[in-house]
Amino acid sequence: MRLRNVEAGDIEAYVRMRCDEAMMAELGGPLPREKVEARLRKDIELAAADSAWIKVIVPDGAEDGGAAGTITLWQDEEDGAVVTEIGWMVLPEYQGRGLAKAAVRELLDAAAEDGRWGEVHANPGVTNGPSNGICRALGFRLLGERDLDFADRMLRTNHWVVTPGEHTGSGTE
Repeated sequence: MRLRNVEAGDIEAYVRMRCDEAMMAELGGPLPREKVEARLRKDIELAAADSAWIKVIVPDGAEDGGAAGTITLWQDEEDGAVVTEIGWMVLPEYQGRGLAKAAVRELLDAAAEDGRWGEVHANPGVTNGPSNGICRALGFRLLGERDLDFADRMLRTNHWVVTPGEHTGSGTE
């Protein structure tokens, strides 16, 4: 598995991830395609400016650089303070292979080396067992449940936090 910056050719993977009812079940349901296309354009700009890390997860053997999913590290304002968040999505045919966990670990390792991100927060839905399991396995601390606005939708999430460099950086369960 490797990570690469998002690019315009990733539109179909973006649409598959964000316009699909099953993929978006934990995030309040599918988004309209036009919103997803606009999001991709914005993500490409943010990645190019290095103000957010928006990476495509490329599985081993995908010589065309095809996407298995995405992982993003960005900063946002929350209660008047800047916080760093991480989020990931993996297409159904690639789920269960450890790609998301490996991608989270790799991005946290890079954030530890970079030094500018501070604590990293993750907010998977309370019923999203796989994503909560990744947080638990990589040493995130569970701060509790909370309601969070995502794409103008209120979601019930688990609020996890980790300091890059203090997460589980290697090994498997």
